[in-house]
Amino acid sequence: MSDQSTPVDPKLLDLLVCPLTKGPLRYDRARQELISEQAGLAYPIRDGIPIMLVDEARPLDEDETIPETVRATKGRRGPGGDERR
Repeated sequence: MSDQSTPVDPKLLDLLVCPLTKGPLRYDRARQELISEQAGLAYPIRDGIPIMLVDEARPLDEDETIPETVRATKGRRGPGGDERR
């Protein structure tokens, strides 16, 4: 499969939201997935096309989610604010 070599259009990534929660998605380039922290799901990207079906998404492992305390402080701290991870 050519998942790794087919880029996703950045404009498309700006428009997409989680179909379950309507919340934001985080692009995981290494795994070729769109991550919904709110739903705890990872939507696959196949041949550069995001598959935005809940039935196709995989549940996130505990170590893949961002803890609420880190998420709450993210953006309020300056550079290097991710030290608590």
